[in-house]
Amino acid sequence: MSIEVHRDAWGVPHLRAADPRELARAQGLVTARDRAWQLEVERHRAQGTTAEFLGETETGWDTFVRQARLADTARRCHDRLDPDTAAWVRAYVDGVNEGLAAGAARAPEFARTGLRPGGWEPWTPLAVWLSTHILFAGFPTKLWREQVTRRLGEEWTELFATDGPGTAGSNGWVVSGSRTASGAPLVAGDPHRFIEAPGVYQQIRLACPEYDVLGLAVPGIPGLAHFGHTGRVAWAITNAMADYQDLYRERLRRHPDGRVEALGPEGWEPATTHTESVRVKDADVPVRIEVVETARGPVIIGAGGDGTAAGGGPGPDTGGAVGEPGGEIVEWQAISLRHPPRVTGELGFSVLPALLAARSVADVDRAQDRWVEPVNVVQAADADGGLLHRVAGWVPVRDRANSLRVVPAWEAGHAWAPRPAPTPRADVEGYAVMANERGLAAPLGVEFAPPHRAGRIADLLDASASWTPAATAAVHTDTDVPSARRLLRAVEETAEDGLSAGARAVRGTLLAWDRRMDADSTDAGLYAAVRGAVVRRLAAHEAFVALREPEPYPEVFRPWLALGARVAYALETLLVAGPVPPGDVRRIVRESLEEVGAADAPPAWGVTHRLAPWQALPDEDEDDARWPGLAGDHDCVLSTSSVPGFTDRSARASAARYVWDLADRERSLWVVPFGASGVPGDPHHRDQLPLWLRGELAPVVTDWNDLVKEEHEQN
Repeated sequence: MSIEVHRDAWGVPHLRAADPRELARAQGLVTARDRAWQLEVERHRAQGTTAEFLGETETGWDTFVRQARLADTARRCHDRLDPDTAAWVRAYVDGVNEGLAAGAARAPEFARTGLRPGGWEPWTPLAVWLSTHILFAGFPTKLWREQVTRRLGEEWTELFATDGPGTAGSNGWVVSGSRTASGAPLVAGDPHRFIEAPGVYQQIRLACPEYDVLGLAVPGIPGLAHFGHTGRVAWAITNAMADYQDLYRERLRRHPDGRVEALGPEGWEPATTHTESVRVKDADVPVRIEVVETARGPVIIGAGGDGTAAGGGPGPDTGGAVGEPGGEIVEWQAISLRHPPRVTGELGFSVLPALLAARSVADVDRAQDRWVEPVNVVQAADADGGLLHRVAGWVPVRDRANSLRVVPAWEAGHAWAPRPAPTPRADVEGYAVMANERGLAAPLGVEFAPPHRAGRIADLLDASASWTPAATAAVHTDTDVPSARRLLRAVEETAEDGLSAGARAVRGTLLAWDRRMDADSTDAGLYAAVRGAVVRRLAAHEAFVALREPEPYPEVFRPWLALGARVAYALETLLVAGPVPPGDVRRIVRESLEEVGAADAPPAWGVTHRLAPWQALPDEDEDDARWPGLAGDHDCVLSTSSVPGFTDRSARASAARYVWDLADRERSLWVVPFGASGVPGDPHHRDQLPLWLRGELAPVVTDWNDLVKEEHEQN
């Protein structure tokens, strides 16, 4: 069977094939040609082998992936796929393997690292999905809360569990035909992720006699899991912020013959164990790690009893020679991870081909009933006016303490119920917004995004009853920052008496500021400077001295354990509540005004608030300063997150923007931060970056006559 590859003016691949499996093969083939380096990095990340070619800095990630048993979980999930879905995934893998050699020949990173493209296994896409999303629910936050509880006290467990910007975020909204110019619904939004180069989303079109679908694919994954438009129905997702991963404090013991046991609710029980070698570039010997799994799940902290912190106090009295030299049994504590795919052997991959074949909201809804991880809020609309707003995914039913902290493995009360929690849904009246706020998914989580983005999007949507795809760009790019209110109120309450002339000038400028985080705004830069000073002083307050040194957990979890970032993300709360006395908060705000007033005037916001994308292998000739300045902030609809007080660089922003029009698919719009190609020097490597920076979107082209057909067809 033949496949056809067509391209639009932005290099976006439009694929045609004779049937769905051949189309999946075509998707894998073209993705390998366009993004071979990205695919191979993701494969190695999923297998825990990145240190082999990227060096020692990746050893921590590789160790985590091995000890979490992600590849083994992917194999389990693949083995449980129905035959049709398994064949469809296999066709994609076949295409990847066909295209990797040609793609690697175009990608200079292979020569720089000495890496040769390897072979994808049938389960590799599932492993890539797992490694991409294993930290999505933020289970390391439970390590942070454990630390807060033990060092500050039980009453402060949820002090930093505010609805803050440290959590992942995305925007999405569906507008009914009653509020659009065409009379048909619109689906729009932008996923906020850590920005990677090449980008984490790939614009693509997949057409065969059974369907013709366009959308945003995840490289390495067949189909269009998150964002798609079939012509008759369109769908989109955001992170539901649900809590579905648990950490258990394990009591382990090793017998003289090497057997390892774990203390469960019924007493000591066998644990599985083996060792693996992590090869490291330029190292003489590999790093040997022990992989241990209990009845709860894989041990991800302290697996080898090597002194890595497992947190918590002593467990129950179990007797035996605990760590005594020459003793018969050695005991230690560790932490295991329990998450739905490891427990159920399911990821929900059968949903992916079903979405491609969907013709209505009802089809999308039925498909999403089978989704597992990650847990999403799903919105959809169809050409007949049907609308959908629901949660999809697998959330365990268990004790609330599981959602907050590390819980004892030996207590039966922390076990999961056999069935997952029901997933909420809601009717759509005019429009519905999903922005990770505490709303539809509230019964399923602990920490959510603050209500600012959702509220602002609702306010903007209320302003019109005749929305068009083009007008929606004004929503995507809104820079109002509602979270500034509380700090500005504290500034206003700071009496001018006793302030220096410089501090009075800063105060006056902030109180007159329009609260827009525009890239060219010096007032926004001034606000950021004062905010940063307040965050640093709060973090240095004696009330938090016990939290300054994190537990010696593995390096991969350190971003969740940094006091400064936690204070920055909880600033709105800490200005009015918490262990810092109100008088000290007022003093800190005053001192911060003085600090900024005495220094040189801060530059415009976009001078310091620059894009900071992650690259597995940064460009050799690229000066870090070349990355552009950005508008927006973490609580703006134009969400561009930094860590106030410590860096203005933005590592998280819109990984794509889209508007799906159900009246005419060709009026839909989309954009990604960089381009369709992952190959440096390719005309489409970063040609969409100027559009993305300006808040503009590229047109979706659906007429095959307006596309350019590539000559190298595959048979």
